[in-house]
Amino acid sequence: MTGATGKVGSRFAMRMLQRGHRVTLLVRDADKAEALRLQGADIVEGDLLQPDGYVDALRDKDAVIHLAAQFRGVDEETTRTANFDGTIALANAVVEAGVPRFVFSSTNNVYGSVVRTRASREDDELSPVHAYPKSKAEAEAELLRLHRERGLGVRIVRLPFVYGDGDPHIREFLPFLRSWHPAKRMHIAHHADVGQALLLAASTPGIDGRIYNVGDDAPITAAELRRLHGGEGAPEAQEQPFDPWDMIVDTTRIREELNFRPIYPSFYTARDAGAI
Repeated sequence: MTGATGKVGSRFAMRMLQRGHRVTLLVRDADKAEALRLQGADIVEGDLLQPDGYVDALRDKDAVIHLAAQFRGVDEETTRTANFDGTIALANAVVEAGVPRFVFSSTNNVYGSVVRTRASREDDELSPVHAYPKSKAEAEAELLRLHRERGLGVRIVRLPFVYGDGDPHIREFLPFLRSWHPAKRMHIAHHADVGQALLLAASTPGIDGRIYNVGDDAPITAAELRRLHGGEGAPEAQEQPFDPWDMIVDTTRIREELNFRPIYPSFYTARDAGAI
């Protein structure tokens, strides 16, 4: 797997190790993955854009789970290089090495701000707005082409806002919520449920070329997130109109095809379980 030193990857890698899986991590800096090495992970130091340095490590693997990405704090060119070029270099190496399954972590933000009268579904037209989801949407399209033309066993998992397990993600995001209407909702998912979705995508047979939305059962409002995390003051967008379906996704497919059921169906169940 890639991205093991990131927020999602570090927690997912630990869960995989705890379940007894043999896990090999491709990282740029081995020192940053030392804690996972001590838990039993194999470490390969390398660069996604230079597959000659890691293609041999892919051979005889059951699956590759690709979580590495550039999200915030870099320019658009760097974002696209990491999220598109790096992804496609890895995917081609996966084909060359004969790995049967390739799980790609994308984002629900690929749907963009198209006004709909329902939750976004996997087959909807994509209209990403910012560099990060644009790079993910481009990568998705190229991975599906590699699936059709070269037999890449790709499974695409579109993740929502991720929280829990001591991740400061929500508190980091609070300043952005001031520009949201207080009633605006978004789908979220606990790290445990992201891990469940990724593992199901990696282990379920017969789903090559499929895309899956991930989300809990209870999208949460901006007002709730602010209140639950000590947010003070009225938001700037109190009277601003908003699309009630923006950032809301249909999770029927992952429930029906992969039997996904959230361990934490809402933020409140995670909070009450002490899993925040």
